[in-house]
Amino acid sequence: MDPLFESLNEAQCEAVRHVDGPMLVLAGPGSGKTRVVTHRIAHMRQAGVAASNILALTFTNKAADEMHARVEQLVPGEPVWVSTFHRFGARLLRHYAEYVGLTPNFTIYDTKDAKQTLARLIDTGNFKTMHYTPDRIAHAISAAKNKLITADKYEPRPGSPLSQIVAEIYPAYQARLLASSAVDFDDLLLHIAQLLYQNAEVRATLDERFRYILVDEYQDTNHVQYVLLRALSVDYPNLAVTGDPDQSIYGWRGADINNILQFETDYPEVKVVRLERNYRSTKRILRVADQLIAHNLRRKKKALFTDNDEGNAVRLVEYANQDDEAEGIAAQIAEAIAAGRHQASDFAIFYRVNALSRVLESALRQAGVPYQIIRGQEFYQRKEIKDVLAYCQLINNPRDDQAVLRTINTPARGIGRKTIDRLTQHAYRHGLSLLDAAREAVQVEGLAVRSAKKVAVYVSLADKLSQLAAGDVEEILGTILSESGYHEHLEEGDSEEDLNRLANIEELLTDARQFDEKNPGGGHLETYLENAWLTGETDGWETETEKVTLMTLHAAKGLEFPSVYLIAVEHGLLPHERSTSDESQLEEERRLAFVGITRAEKHLQLSYAAHRDFRGQRRRTVPSSFLLEMPREELELTQNSKDDGGWDESTWDDDLAFDPVALEAQNDGFVVEPPDDEESDTPSLQIAAAQVTTAAQLAGATTESQKPVSPNVFAQGMAVSHPQHGLGKIVALSGSGHNRRATVQFATAGEKRFVLSHSPIRPVGK
Repeated sequence: MDPLFESLNEAQCEAVRHVDGPMLVLAGPGSGKTRVVTHRIAHMRQAGVAASNILALTFTNKAADEMHARVEQLVPGEPVWVSTFHRFGARLLRHYAEYVGLTPNFTIYDTKDAKQTLARLIDTGNFKTMHYTPDRIAHAISAAKNKLITADKYEPRPGSPLSQIVAEIYPAYQARLLASSAVDFDDLLLHIAQLLYQNAEVRATLDERFRYILVDEYQDTNHVQYVLLRALSVDYPNLAVTGDPDQSIYGWRGADINNILQFETDYPEVKVVRLERNYRSTKRILRVADQLIAHNLRRKKKALFTDNDEGNAVRLVEYANQDDEAEGIAAQIAEAIAAGRHQASDFAIFYRVNALSRVLESALRQAGVPYQIIRGQEFYQRKEIKDVLAYCQLINNPRDDQAVLRTINTPARGIGRKTIDRLTQHAYRHGLSLLDAAREAVQVEGLAVRSAKKVAVYVSLADKLSQLAAGDVEEILGTILSESGYHEHLEEGDSEEDLNRLANIEELLTDARQFDEKNPGGGHLETYLENAWLTGETDGWETETEKVTLMTLHAAKGLEFPSVYLIAVEHGLLPHERSTSDESQLEEERRLAFVGITRAEKHLQLSYAAHRDFRGQRRRTVPSSFLLEMPREELELTQNSKDDGGWDESTWDDDLAFDPVALEAQNDGFVVEPPDDEESDTPSLQIAAAQVTTAAQLAGATTESQKPVSPNVFAQGMAVSHPQHGLGKIVALSGSGHNRRATVQFATAGEKRFVLSHSPIRPVGK
């Protein structure tokens, strides 16, 4: 047998052998679909299909990286393009930018930047928004984009005030993005789908290029992605999609389950393969999941089975309140780790909304259990990180208004809100970018001469920084921190928050250095920024560390853990309150519970609290109706509640009417930062003047030892000494190992550059 097929079961082999024509692979949880996709790519390569003609698309960077690594291991050589949808869209858009009115160096706005742009537009343009917030309007615009409705085609619905407002603001918002040469996340795919629809030559060229397209998690595609894939599969309809309608959980952000349900209608000649053998979970966990999801109507039936052990019963625990729930789970985990039965990384705790993590964090800390919270872009969303990256965005794309707004008075330069408002109005009135408007500060109506001079200083800084674009990213960041005064600004503070911000800046510099090592030669700032913009939900997950993982159910899809705790299985939370009056949303909530259950390999505990403090209110809870849809014989009920009104075993025979719990649970609920895992050993960047009092002392410190100093000792902002040039400060670093370089600003000799492994400079006091 071909070694490529030795580890595959019959259904997997059937899918892997298929080369030409459309294919639908219905893959249940834990059925080895990633193996099927990667082995199929390898089989196609062995069958003579060129790597350049194969495109594999998925939804997370983690999944894309895993696929790429597996394919490379199976068939080393010319790499196949494996990407997320949005990275694929960004790369194509860089190439075809001029077709849609952008420059190739366009900026990608994250959700917050896009909403701030919209809010500023509403204020400046004096749009009447009634009682609708910018968030609500932004959501409506995003929904339109996901349905491939462009600004010029948007039509208000009769009797809908919100759509009337959107009809006015949407075109102005899109025009402002183009003026800034910027896109939001939705635009990355909208522009490409629109281009493929309108330009037959481009569509045919890309169809010819990507003759074989493989899509993972097809149930999560939205209408724009559907149109894009259809356009690329006209001349070469070799579209193979893998997915599971039972795991479609992103309808709230535009995913359309009909795309997978109707695939056989779209492609009548399709080959359908069902992957029903589960390699992950025990039989008892699988039966609980299977019986629950069978209550959904909009699905493709599958007969899930496994050869794994029967396993333990699924535990269903009632706690008195959320504190008991968190403390009970933390105690179980701590005891299992102490007894040596499990490692911390074996455990995951899932919840429907982020706000539920707070009490869990407190309990785990009290129990001495290390943990991590998966929140995706959180690092890049921190204020100090966004501030520094905004300078980078300005270097990469001077037309980026959002970058100007973030940096023009950061750190404070005496440029007030009124000055910025006048610059913004001038820019909008004359069709200029904000930076170009700043260049005309002396001509801006109502702007005082004193204010115009301060703006001119900022413009001079922006122009100076623009010359850095071709350098290493670490060096660019270091120079930004020095020239802008941002590093000095943080050093002046002595609060714990200021120290944390400095530590985060050091982490950003480390991140940049690691990027430079993988991308030598400089000139990759745009790629670095794109990596930051398109960070996925689970990209911050540390898989090589011993910590318990806390995450939402939405973030958990695609992962697996030996032991899983699913908390707050309560009406109003799971299913979410907003789904109770809509059957399609209720089915998605059931799919969400199904996803959480099927992440568990050996042990699963479901729990609810008799009372829960949430959003500032204490409420009596109602257990989730989903619990009644699970097989009673597979559950082990435990009541840890002291409330005699709890939900005991007799409830299973009752015909209960569940009343909604009025909980206002949002996906972006309140969260608490986890504690630092260890103290930073980075030398303090605040240099005491008493360290060096005379030139003689300084000379003595530098000549006392001729032993070489490791290049890794040096840090951004560090005070250093040189035998000839005296005292200086590191303002930029780049490279690594023996090639690590530093730019030092000396008090008397000005700016000098050194290769640290061959340099006499020493850290002051070392």
